[in-house]
Amino acid sequence: MGMDKKIVNKAKKRRRIIWISLSSVFVFAVFYQIVFGDKSSRLNVDIDKITIEEIREDSFLDYIAVNGTVEPIQTIFLDAIEGGSVDEVIKRDGVVEKGEKLAVLSNINLLLEISRHEAEVTRNVNDFRMTRIQLDQQNLRYRNDLLDLSYALRQAERRYDKNSVLKGENHISQEDYELSKEQYENTKRRYELMLETYKHDSIYRVAQLESMEESLETMQSNLKLVSSRLEALEIRAPVDGELAFLDIEIGQIVNRGERLGRINVLDDYKLRVEIDEHYISRVVAGLPGEFEFAGNSYDLEITRIYPEVQAGRFAVDMEFNGQVPPQIRIGQTFRIRLELGESRTAILIPRGGFYQSTGGQWVYVIDPSGSVASRRDIRIGRQNPRYYEVLEGLEPGERVIVSSYDNFGNVDKLILRQ
Repeated sequence: MGMDKKIVNKAKKRRRIIWISLSSVFVFAVFYQIVFGDKSSRLNVDIDKITIEEIREDSFLDYIAVNGTVEPIQTIFLDAIEGGSVDEVIKRDGVVEKGEKLAVLSNINLLLEISRHEAEVTRNVNDFRMTRIQLDQQNLRYRNDLLDLSYALRQAERRYDKNSVLKGENHISQEDYELSKEQYENTKRRYELMLETYKHDSIYRVAQLESMEESLETMQSNLKLVSSRLEALEIRAPVDGELAFLDIEIGQIVNRGERLGRINVLDDYKLRVEIDEHYISRVVAGLPGEFEFAGNSYDLEITRIYPEVQAGRFAVDMEFNGQVPPQIRIGQTFRIRLELGESRTAILIPRGGFYQSTGGQWVYVIDPSGSVASRRDIRIGRQNPRYYEVLEGLEPGERVIVSSYDNFGNVDKLILRQ
């Protein structure tokens, strides 16, 4: 009896081969994915919860938007020139004219000081008058003595001349001649001495009178100065303007130099503008700005920069370069577009929350299919209230997500779902 031959099921063998092949392909695919596949992290995002903008090339306007508060072109502070007690307050606010009386102070000590000065000036005036009278009398005495000596000199001279003739004719003795000669010479010396004394005394008298007059004038000037301090007890408006406030009360003791109020000069206006310290190196005097008000545009110009930085901001003054808005009021606030430089063509990306998330160092760029957004490094330059200037990493026509990335974590790709 012959051995039976085993019959192999061909269909079963075929299924086995197919199964082994599929398993091999699957294992290979898994291996390939592990070794060569995309390992980037992914996150599914609803497209209606993000903001997508297109990158474009256009003119970049280099400006920043800042707020400006209207202030008077000039502020005059009212300080107490003299201290005293407040007797009367006439006006506390409103429009004032130059010289208008606003308040009145009193100062007893100042009144006593003025009285002492007046008494001292009066005493010195009287002393000056008496001294002048004495000097005038002394001058008269000198002149009278000179007249007497001049007369005596002429007599002695005539006697001496006569005796000289008689002595030559031997009509008088030698003794009489010598006596007349001595009298003449002695009288002449006395006259010359008196004349020299009178000249010196006149010079001294003139100098003394001039010195006393100068001293008296100085004292009178000081008296006027002290008296003007009495006028300073009346607080008056130094200019035309608007009295913003006068902060004193009746009976209040005011010290010299104390600030009492402020007057706003309303001839013109300026805007005080606060700017982020980030721009401090780019802000210079003369930079232009503009703002819209009631349908009209008004031009401004930086005239003064305050370099002190407080709370991350510094201030500038901007004055109107031309027309001033009608009915403008102190304290009004306007949104100003301050130009920092000339406009130029650049690649622009709209501002958005992404900047706070990435610091402008990278963005999610959407692929042409619109289904995936991939992370890409970029470099940003200048910025204005609407756009950032892109220096590297993006091209016009590409689309990017500009809304906040805070909910995306740090994933490499976003899968966009409709």
